[in-house]
Amino acid sequence: MPQIIKADGIQDDIWTLLSAAPAEGESLNLPEGPVIVPVAVWQAERETLKARGDVGVWLESHEEPEALADDVTTLPLIAVNFPKFTDGRGYSIGRLLRERFGFSGELRAIGDVLLDQLQFMRRCGFDAYALRSDKDIQQAEYCLNFFSMAYQADVHQKVPLFRRRNAS
Repeated sequence: MPQIIKADGIQDDIWTLLSAAPAEGESLNLPEGPVIVPVAVWQAERETLKARGDVGVWLESHEEPEALADDVTTLPLIAVNFPKFTDGRGYSIGRLLRERFGFSGELRAIGDVLLDQLQFMRRCGFDAYALRSDKDIQQAEYCLNFFSMAYQADVHQKVPLFRRRNAS
């Protein structure tokens, strides 16, 4: 079973990632248990999937988080695909989902997720990470906690360090 890293450590991944929408003319055949579907599938089958209760949605880095604005209160999980490590649009999607749309469920980074990105992803609101298969998940906890504080404000710490220091 694949594993993911969360704040409370390494866990077995109970979610199945549906990698693509069904071809035209094919019916949607979802596996049993929690499943993450592409945003296009969610939009096409929204009411049916919403009633199921164990369906999350994943966004490609070029897709707008506004597509899920009406659903952030009901979705248990939103995943954002990082197609390559140099594509930073997923960081912005994470911040928008947390700060503008108020998403409070699991925000998962998928795709080309590397160890040195984890700290930055967490600062943008991600709280679960599916590392690229060639990376050692045992090192992920160390990478997530490498820095004890950051100078800039982020999703969790709204006040930058210089303002926190001046306040004391």
